[in-house]
Amino acid sequence: MDDMNRTVRAMTAALMRSPVRHVLRPVITPVDRALFRVSGGRWKLSAPMIPSLVLFVTGAKSGIRREIPLMCFPQHDGSWFIAGSNFGSERHPAWSTNLIANPDAEVHYRRSLQPVRARLLSAQEREAVWPELEVQWPHYRDYEKTAHRDIRIFHLEPR
Repeated sequence: MDDMNRTVRAMTAALMRSPVRHVLRPVITPVDRALFRVSGGRWKLSAPMIPSLVLFVTGAKSGIRREIPLMCFPQHDGSWFIAGSNFGSERHPAWSTNLIANPDAEVHYRRSLQPVRARLLSAQEREAVWPELEVQWPHYRDYEKTAHRDIRIFHLEPR
């Protein structure tokens, strides 16, 4: 097992533990967002360990453009999967509600801004994708147990 794989497994194990998750959850996203802004989009906190992107989506109620750093699952065709785990919280993340209302969004990935269209996966599609997501992030689906909800998974396709 290589060092990167060990690091991801260790992070996964730590984040699945409820106390650690609750301490880190309010810190990780704001720090990642600030690092992205300060570096002009060159750095993301999670990028050295896992594929990540910044999603730009329009607020469902406010109409304000929002930016959210997220772990992503890049596909060979240039698209991505993203999952609304919200660190296992019982609530769906606001960005997922915004994507349902406004599926046209933008993704900043590898220093490039790409317009995308988001599509919420059906239950059957979600089941088919989970094994692929867990190859990259082991035990990721365990968040559904702590959240007591189905985690929304979106397919982001370039437009």
